[in-house]
Amino acid sequence: MIIDLNADLGEGSDFDAALMPLLSSCNIACGGHAGDQASMRTALNLAQQHNVCVGAHPSYPDREQFGRVGIELEPSQLQASLIGQITQLQRLASEQGTKVRYVKPHGALYNQAAIDSDLAQLLITTIQQIDPSLALMGLAGSSLLEQAAAAGLGTIAEGFIDRAYEIDGRLRSRSLAGAVHHEPNVALQQALALAKGMPFPSYTKLPIKLTVQSLCLHSDTPQALAFAQAVRTALVAEAITIQAAC
Repeated sequence: MIIDLNADLGEGSDFDAALMPLLSSCNIACGGHAGDQASMRTALNLAQQHNVCVGAHPSYPDREQFGRVGIELEPSQLQASLIGQITQLQRLASEQGTKVRYVKPHGALYNQAAIDSDLAQLLITTIQQIDPSLALMGLAGSSLLEQAAAAGLGTIAEGFIDRAYEIDGRLRSRSLAGAVHHEPNVALQQALALAKGMPFPSYTKLPIKLTVQSLCLHSDTPQALAFAQAVRTALVAEAITIQAAC
């Protein structure tokens, strides 16, 4: 078995340098919800040092709410912002002799594009306009990935180590209790189940099963480093190869 292990980085966390060696892919914030040229360069340098695949992590341009709340923008405005975010990271990566391999939307953009076909199409068209060789990382089982695959984009189905799921496969909203896992054993067991394609408990305790290529944890979760260390150790013990999906 093979699984990718990724984290959202460049968002101001204290754990980025310690997390990077544990990962196979990283999603670098590129100015929408967090990040600036200095943080992007730092993350790119770390990724190069540890041979970690680089993805762009664009969002709604909303630093105040960390991109986790949907905002109303004209499609042309949103597309211009996304192009600016992704191409800025591409330019910095090129200057440092590396390359952005995929795009993973952040926060509200990620969750809304998973269910809103118009927003999904805007995201797909934007990626195709920038570079059709870029893959799209998104919520496993979502219509976003179906649309992207139908449009000819490479896709990476993602599951979450540190987030609770509803029974329909959506992530539990951060506005609701129990949306984020803080108990190490809960996160570890969910990670192993996702990696093996086995059922695991949804928020309601009813079992859910997802097919994923990549496991994600959030660097702004206080337990992020401990989770990453425990999950990597457990995956290796289960003879599961940790390898980038891009």
